[in-house]
Amino acid sequence: MLFQTLDILGTIAFAISGVLTAFSKRLDPFGVFIIAFVTAVGGGTLRDILIGNTPVAWMQDITLIGVVAASVVFALVLRNRLDKLRTSLFLFDTIGLGMFTLIGIEKGIGADLHPLASVALGTITGTFGGVIRDILCNEIPVLFQKEIYATTCIVGGMVYFLLAYFELPMFWVALATIITVIAIRLLAVTLKLSLPSFYPSEK
Repeated sequence: MLFQTLDILGTIAFAISGVLTAFSKRLDPFGVFIIAFVTAVGGGTLRDILIGNTPVAWMQDITLIGVVAASVVFALVLRNRLDKLRTSLFLFDTIGLGMFTLIGIEKGIGADLHPLASVALGTITGTFGGVIRDILCNEIPVLFQKEIYATTCIVGGMVYFLLAYFELPMFWVALATIITVIAIRLLAVTLKLSLPSFYPSEK
């Protein structure tokens, strides 16, 4: 029940981040829905394909399609209140990142994968919806830039297995993992932290 709830909340967060990106590109309503949909389910779809869980999650449970549709309507209705689009996009994307990282790790464990592979699966689940979103919107994905993005998922995964090793209740393990991912992402952006660049700064 816990992870089903988190899956729905993560879907909502990523769907809204997709809507906000689509707004910034002035897409029509159908385009808005498509961008919201691929943002919300893209990472999970790739995850399910990699572990052989087919048909993928959103095909087995069409509730997720309804959740995406409702999120799109919600964002459209409150569009005027989401005036700071960049800030709103960042917040929803960060929340979804934390929740989907945890879901991906759990899926990896359920598939009897090695902890490192489970962390990788969590990272894929958390980041690749955003990658697909950015590519479709003609943007360079955040994952491929020097921003601290996928790194937050990896650290969150390490926290997950560390706390699980000490046999803490799963609720607290899950909460700590999500908070770790969100906190690192927020701190990185607030403090302007980034990964080293291979390219000299332009003058």
